[in-house]
Amino acid sequence: MDASHVWSLLAGVSDPEIPVISVVDLGIVRDVQVTGPSACAVTITPTYSGCPAMQVIADDIQHALHDAGIRQVDIITRLSPAWTTDWMSDAGKARLKGYGIAPPAQRVIDISGLRRGGASAPADPLRAGVARGAVPAPKVVCPHCGSAHTEVTSQFGSTPCKALYKCLDCKEPFDYFKCH
Repeated sequence: MDASHVWSLLAGVSDPEIPVISVVDLGIVRDVQVTGPSACAVTITPTYSGCPAMQVIADDIQHALHDAGIRQVDIITRLSPAWTTDWMSDAGKARLKGYGIAPPAQRVIDISGLRRGGASAPADPLRAGVARGAVPAPKVVCPHCGSAHTEVTSQFGSTPCKALYKCLDCKEPFDYFKCH
């Protein structure tokens, strides 16, 4: 058994809240280590710190790997770095869209390499050049008709990681997987 085999098994474990996307495509699985002939450790990161589905995800990972003959499965939950929608695969984003959920419309800004203050970095890189409160809303495309003529209805959709939008052209409501 090697790590690539475990990764391929994990690609078949669906997210319990969005069954068309795997925990691998969602970016929840961060690492796989083979620790013995029939043992591995799987590192997962929740989509947000209070995600109620994490225990179900851990259990589903355990069951899938046990069913494949891996006797010992250690699940490690890592909170840092925090999960970001940037970790989602392109295939996963396409599956979201096909399911009627608009995928994240932008990437999260990576400021990990910037120093706070000083000549090489702005004092607040997330707000540099943007007036407080004037951060433009993402251009969210309707997963039903493809129109960009949409508006937010609620900052919270069917789960806290999604917002509720409606299309002003086809009039259909839809969830948008918020960037984080």
